[in-house]
Amino acid sequence: MEIQDLAKSVGGKLYGNVDFFSIDGFTGKFTFLNDAHTGDIVIRHWINATGIEMAFNKNIACLITQTPKDGAIEEAERLNFPLIVTDKIELANAYALSHTIDKFSPNSTNIVITGTNGKSTTSHLIYHILETAGYHVLTNTDSESEFNTLIDPMVSKLISDEVLENGELDYLVIEVSEVQGWLGNLMENHAALMSAAVNPKVAVITNIAMDHIGLVNSIEDVFDEISAVPEAIGDGVCILNHDDEMVMKLHAKNPFYVSMSEIDSPNAVCYNGSEIIYGGKSILTAEELPFTGYHFIQNILSAVGAAISLGLDIESIKKGVKSYKALNRRFAKLNDSPVIYDDFAHNPDGIRATISETKKLLKDDQKLFVVCAIRGSRGVEINQLNVEALCESMDDNIELILSSSNDVVNDLNVVTAEEREVFFNTLKENNIDFIHYENLKECLSETYQKADGDDIILLIGAQGMDPAESLLKDII
Repeated sequence: MEIQDLAKSVGGKLYGNVDFFSIDGFTGKFTFLNDAHTGDIVIRHWINATGIEMAFNKNIACLITQTPKDGAIEEAERLNFPLIVTDKIELANAYALSHTIDKFSPNSTNIVITGTNGKSTTSHLIYHILETAGYHVLTNTDSESEFNTLIDPMVSKLISDEVLENGELDYLVIEVSEVQGWLGNLMENHAALMSAAVNPKVAVITNIAMDHIGLVNSIEDVFDEISAVPEAIGDGVCILNHDDEMVMKLHAKNPFYVSMSEIDSPNAVCYNGSEIIYGGKSILTAEELPFTGYHFIQNILSAVGAAISLGLDIESIKKGVKSYKALNRRFAKLNDSPVIYDDFAHNPDGIRATISETKKLLKDDQKLFVVCAIRGSRGVEINQLNVEALCESMDDNIELILSSSNDVVNDLNVVTAEEREVFFNTLKENNIDFIHYENLKECLSETYQKADGDDIILLIGAQGMDPAESLLKDII
């Protein structure tokens, strides 16, 4: 690879040296500045003059950025160090992903998963099915979903590190955000760019709903971002949620459907309320499934559909599904008396679905406490939609408790006054009583003391609820 070709491929302009900096050229690895070694390429959203000096001292091949700050370009030229500046950092990350797969995993069979809800569970379940079947497989969805980003070179680094340490991969399972952005700016066609970079044999599209308000402003915007994915994967198989109206508007060359009711199609796997059906035969009973919730069974169907499309035998698929353990904060049971469930539900569809499934578990003499962490620093719009979803889900047997989680969130996740007020005002307009706590530990402690042993406590929310399990260990 020539550095001029790299700059052209990522839509960038080259400053400083007109060749790779390290004496041995480019190692083929894309990584972070702190982890970089001689000959690696670093991708960063922004870089300043100090960062350029660090890259120079590390003897890396070159650095790609979208935002040079505080004399970065001048420092690159002074040190004769190659700096590529691009208007779209997502082009650099897509290129890094494609190049890494071609170099380190050229023979793997690749799968992408996108959609608004259920991506992480579906990805991790596909990974588990393949790993249980004895294959060497890598996913960017770990047990805490910390690494599922494609807006930096993390996934490229994970792939190259895994192959160099443990040998060639059989499968790559890559979760792709349906909508992505940085500092409020939408990375247009992110899902399609990353899907094309992975070059998958199978793609899963879980659903299309609202989540990333501010980056997109309507369900049609989300549809536009996802609609390019089937085209990006070409002849690959698209696993489509037959129960989602927007998903069914997508144009896929080779569709395979999943549904929570039986449908008349040879390319479909369905759930009839008691069994998962494929080809007219039962392959898994409800009792054999790791989840009972509606939306989680949808995720299972998507994973099973992907495994079938990959050519795995049914017995291997069954073994993988039956032995699966849930991801962190996916309707995880944290306590028995009172029963405490913890779920990552953080957008309107997720909130409705999770509360709906929890209500089904209530007995006549049980009360449900819904403890919701307000989404901090995500804007009024998404919080307006979230509180409206809460309003729709409430009934007389539910007590609603809110937390701003000021004691556990960092500066990037603080609940603003406007976000808090939209919650309060909407609940008051709908005549819904609630209690609000500034701190999560007090919120959890007071709720635990208030609940009877037979009641159910449901914890929902994103970053503001993430530390709940560890806090509860001290409280209980």
